[in-house]
Amino acid sequence: MAFGGGRPVAHEDIRPELGLWLLSVAHAVNHAQAVVMPLIFLKIIDEFGVSVQEVTLVAAAGAIASGLIQASYAFVTRHVARRYLLAAGGLLFGLGFAAQAAATSFLSFAATNVISRVGGSPQHPVGNGLLAEQFPSDRRGFAISAHISGGNVGTVIAALAGPPLLAVAGWRGASIVFGIPAALIALAMFRWIRETGADRLAAIRQGSVRAAARMVWSDHRIRRTYLASIFGGGGRGLGVANLFALLYVTHVLKLPESTTNTMYAGLIVLSVPMPLVAGWLSDKLGRRPIILGAYVGGAVGFVTFIAVGSSLLGLWVGIAIMGLFSFAESPQLQALLADVVPTGIRDVAFALYFTLAFGVGSLWTAVYGAVIDALGETTGLPIVFGLMAASFLVAAVIMYPVKDPAPIARTALAND
Repeated sequence: MAFGGGRPVAHEDIRPELGLWLLSVAHAVNHAQAVVMPLIFLKIIDEFGVSVQEVTLVAAAGAIASGLIQASYAFVTRHVARRYLLAAGGLLFGLGFAAQAAATSFLSFAATNVISRVGGSPQHPVGNGLLAEQFPSDRRGFAISAHISGGNVGTVIAALAGPPLLAVAGWRGASIVFGIPAALIALAMFRWIRETGADRLAAIRQGSVRAAARMVWSDHRIRRTYLASIFGGGGRGLGVANLFALLYVTHVLKLPESTTNTMYAGLIVLSVPMPLVAGWLSDKLGRRPIILGAYVGGAVGFVTFIAVGSSLLGLWVGIAIMGLFSFAESPQLQALLADVVPTGIRDVAFALYFTLAFGVGSLWTAVYGAVIDALGETTGLPIVFGLMAASFLVAAVIMYPVKDPAPIARTALAND
């Protein structure tokens, strides 16, 4: 017997593959919203007459709120079944995004946007925890990679369908189209996801959340992974690189809308294969060299994108490099974390990671908005991309001393 929502369920009712499919589809919608959001922000700037800084503050507020609340899942997952958290979060995420369509002012738009982002907070820490519990160690890497790939599918769909949808239905119609599916998937997760409860029992046996956090923090590899996740947030793909790249080509270079939409779609589409390739390579070569390569490659992409000026060929080269590298670092940090964390502290470790990576790390967006407001878009945006490159290089320096666990040790820890 196992536990699903507080009462025993038969093991045959637990269907890991179905849960993986539902989580992957939910992740696809999550990413789709993240991709279409910068396009909506551009419309918001025009409709409500707000500045770039005000928009970036909303983006930062949503990311920070979503990131910080993820720390609570270290406690909550000990008392509430993961399917309840995923379902409740998905409903808030989807209905909040759809509610943007009813906004009559920038303030009401900002409120619904931030609420929606908070609803999306269980996707990564709670979803990854569920997959790690339900799949054995020899299939866990595939499961987490498939979860990430689901998000990438949503990324591509939104990149290709987002611009024409906004042209036909406007940003309000797009908010509804991208919001309602998230709520429907949340209901499906509530209906069909079940869990063993093994992680919950192991966490309780392990001791208090505070003791688990101390155990996590005592490992220098985990400390460095957390610190790198904060600095890596300075150039992390969705929500950072894609947002400011779009602002640069539209507001500074003032390229035609058809060109900027194609470039934006190209950046997003190119982000899909690299995490999968990087994950496969990290299984073969180790996490460390792939993480370092992603940081250095991403920094090169940021510098190239700005250094080429208005050259279309040069911009495409910069977009290609950014698309290949700036989206690949976070999944590999998560894989390294899964390698070294025992079962009893898994939820705490993931909760802290995502809080730092997407909560504290999201402060970069607010900093970039302040730079642009102080210096103007023409001067400020190139400086922002220089800061992105610097943040990735600092993250690379932080991770350089980290060694991969030996294969035997990795297997032992995964099965603790």
